[in-house]
Amino acid sequence: MQIIITDSSGLIDLKKGSLFRAMLALPYEFVIPDLLFEDELLSLEARDKELLLYGGLRVESLSGEQIIRAQEYRSLHRRLSLHDNFALVLAEDTETSILLTGDSTLKTLAAERNIEVHGVLWVLDLIFEHKTAPTKVLIDAVGNYLEDPFVWLPDAQLRKRLVQYQDK
Repeated sequence: MQIIITDSSGLIDLKKGSLFRAMLALPYEFVIPDLLFEDELLSLEARDKELLLYGGLRVESLSGEQIIRAQEYRSLHRRLSLHDNFALVLAEDTETSILLTGDSTLKTLAAERNIEVHGVLWVLDLIFEHKTAPTKVLIDAVGNYLEDPFVWLPDAQLRKRLVQYQDK
C-alpha cells in the first residue's frame, strides 16, 4: 500500500473539514513522525487523536541519524520548522512515499528532492474519487475552508471543487 507521510498542517486542515474518517478510508497508509504527533497536534482533542490512531494513522519514530539530518536541514532552510524537516526526512527515507503538506516551502524542497508532494486539495480529490465520504460532507468541508481565515487553501480552487461536488 502506498504510504503518505503527513505533516501537521495537512491534518489540521483535514480536521477543520471533518474529513479524518474519509481520509483514513482511502487506499493509502498514513504516517506521521512521532514528534509531530505529540508536539504539533496540540490543537487536536484526545478523541481526535484516538480516531486517527484507531483509524490506522501510524506514528513513526525517527532514528538518531534522521533527527540529526532534520536539524541540519533546519540550519539550511530557516523558513521550515524542525518538525517540517522531520516529515521531510521521513518522506526521503520511505521509498515511494508521498509527502502531504500545506507548507509551500516544504512542498518546493520536497519536489527538489524528487519526493512526490501534495496538499489537502489533492486529498479532497481522492476522497471524492474514492467516495470515502458523502458529497455533502465534502461540500460542508469546502464551505468551512472558505469561511475559516486560518485555512490558507486557494479560494478559486475551493470554489471549483464546490461546483464540482454540487453538480454530482
